[in-house]
Amino acid sequence: MRLVSFVRNGRPSYGAVLVRTDPGGTPAPAPTLPVVDLGARLLAYPDLRALLAADALDAARALSVRANVDCTLGDVTLQRPIPWPEKIVCVGVNYAERNEEYRDGAEAPKYPSLFVRMPDSLVAHGAPVLRPPESGQLDYEGEIVIVVGRAGRRIPAAQARAHVAGLTLMNEGTVRDWLRHGKFNVTQGKNFVASGAVGPWIVTTDACPDFTDITLRTRVNGELRQDDNTRRMMFPFDRLIEYVSTFMLLKPGDLIATGTPTGAGARFDPPKWLVPGDTVEVEATGIGVLRNPVADEPAA
Repeated sequence: MRLVSFVRNGRPSYGAVLVRTDPGGTPAPAPTLPVVDLGARLLAYPDLRALLAADALDAARALSVRANVDCTLGDVTLQRPIPWPEKIVCVGVNYAERNEEYRDGAEAPKYPSLFVRMPDSLVAHGAPVLRPPESGQLDYEGEIVIVVGRAGRRIPAAQARAHVAGLTLMNEGTVRDWLRHGKFNVTQGKNFVASGAVGPWIVTTDACPDFTDITLRTRVNGELRQDDNTRRMMFPFDRLIEYVSTFMLLKPGDLIATGTPTGAGARFDPPKWLVPGDTVEVEATGIGVLRNPVADEPAA
């Protein structure tokens, strides 16, 4: 099942997208894809966070199969899949070659590097990612995102999948020069308003590919920039859930962005920063394609 949050005729809701796949097997959002409006029927759950918190995915799945189609993706404005997650935890370095990119001679890390993002630093599929006037160094980072479905603390790795509602995608956009303003953090460069994107939908675990074998690619204007597989993660999904839940109470709707492969714009010589008119696509097998144009942030 693929779940979206959207606005239709001025009313926020959520629903299930009845997906077709391209010849390569990767679902891509298209205006003609049919949507079942679950929010109009499951009135006890006002949004997807409430649906997950109530452990009501089975009810949503059954309804999506038997209910009439209400509209198409072209009839709605997509929102972030979880419009206002309580927590967005991001992993800084998780693919082996990303660690080598730093050329600091350090061994593979023993623990994940973590930071957090705020919800309004991300836009939905199709919306413009904004380059702020303070910097010309807007960069892309394609990532697979875990959507927490069941609350938990100190979750053993062997039980981690039971706490996952599904997966989505993120362009974990970064304003590079602002990462270096503080000595001990990257918060500033990771949280400019609308500097990244998340979506287009949540692929629930019953429809997810094998977590340990997902190919992740990022393209800019059709040019392949990032290409890797979750097989090469230093910290796989179950280990990330185990580690993060040690100190943090994970709740339904929380997001964990699992890290980006090598190939971000900063690593080219000269760097390939995003500029207005660019289009960034993040694609993962079995999950879908997150696509966003780039624009300058409007003057205040």
